[in-house]
Amino acid sequence: MEKEITFGGGCYWCTEAMFRELKGVISVKSGFSGGNIKNPSYKEVCTGRTGHAEVIHLVYDPALISLERLLLIHLTTHDPTTLNRQGGDVGTQYRSVIFYANEQEKAIAEKVINEVQAAYDNDIVTEIMPFEVFYEAEESHQDYYKNNTEAGYCQAVISPKLKKFREKYSNLRK
Repeated sequence: MEKEITFGGGCYWCTEAMFRELKGVISVKSGFSGGNIKNPSYKEVCTGRTGHAEVIHLVYDPALISLERLLLIHLTTHDPTTLNRQGGDVGTQYRSVIFYANEQEKAIAEKVINEVQAAYDNDIVTEIMPFEVFYEAEESHQDYYKNNTEAGYCQAVISPKLKKFREKYSNLRK
């Protein structure tokens, strides 16, 4: 039985590229959650005034990869201790956030954050919020890394991050 989870950890182009490679992840969509307007565009979210975070929405097979594992990977592939920023990306749209669908998912998110906290010198500031709605980003933002591998941002930011991810989680890749 398939399950879904939505979370953000900075630029969704980076997160999407990593999670697409995991065994058990059926689909990954880039988009927006947690804001105050319906169906925002990328341009609107980039202003930081819509309240949305850049997120990925995953469909996964819990028989192949657990929610705990997905959240562990999420929390160890970005810096969950920086508020509203990841590297050079600054603003509430780049916040670290986990959107839960029910109390069980919320408890799992809190448990994983508590377990991961020891690996960081600073407090984890990842928000844990109830899931309300996911708005899919424009088509040009889907599978961005695969379609734009030679672009400057992809070469400077995503490729090195993906390399580290592949080394650390090689046993979980498709």
